[in-house]
Amino acid sequence: MSDLQWDEVEGFFDPDLMGALPDVFVPGTSAEDWQRVFDLVEARGWQREFRRGDMALPLPSAAEALLRPVDAELVELRVWPVPGMLAIFRLMAAAEIDFDIDLRELQGQTGVDTLCGFLTEIGRKLGKPVPMTPEGGSQAHPVLGFDPALDRVVLPADPL
Repeated sequence: MSDLQWDEVEGFFDPDLMGALPDVFVPGTSAEDWQRVFDLVEARGWQREFRRGDMALPLPSAAEALLRPVDAELVELRVWPVPGMLAIFRLMAAAEIDFDIDLRELQGQTGVDTLCGFLTEIGRKLGKPVPMTPEGGSQAHPVLGFDPALDRVVLPADPL
C-alpha cells in the first residue's frame, strides 16, 4: 500500500486531464541502468514482450537493444507487472529510461497502489528518481514520482 490516497491524487489519474499515457522517465541513466530494468523484469517474473517494429523477439541484453541506427525501427519492451497494467518502455537512448503507462488501467486506490509499487521497484533498483508528468508535459514539472531519498512515491513540491 502506498502513502498516497486516491482522493488526494485522483486528478493525476484522470486521462482527460493528464492524457491517457502520461510520461514516466528516469533521467541520467546508462546502458547498465537499462540492463538493471531488464534484470528486474526477469527476476520479478513479470510478463513481457520485446518488440522491434512489429516483430516480437527474445529479450536481448540492454546494450544490444540500444545498438541501432537512428532510422531503425522502434524498439520497445512491454511489461505487465500485474494483470491489467501495461508499461511500455521505449529504448531510444541509454541516457534516459522512458516509459508510458495507461491511466485507464489504474483507477481507484488499487490503481494508485499498483503504480506506486511499480515506480518504487524501478526507483529502488536504479537508486534514482522516477517522476511522472502529464502526457507530452514538461519534465521540469512532475506531478508525482519515486523519490530515492525518501524511498517512496511523493507529490513533489519541487522537481524530483
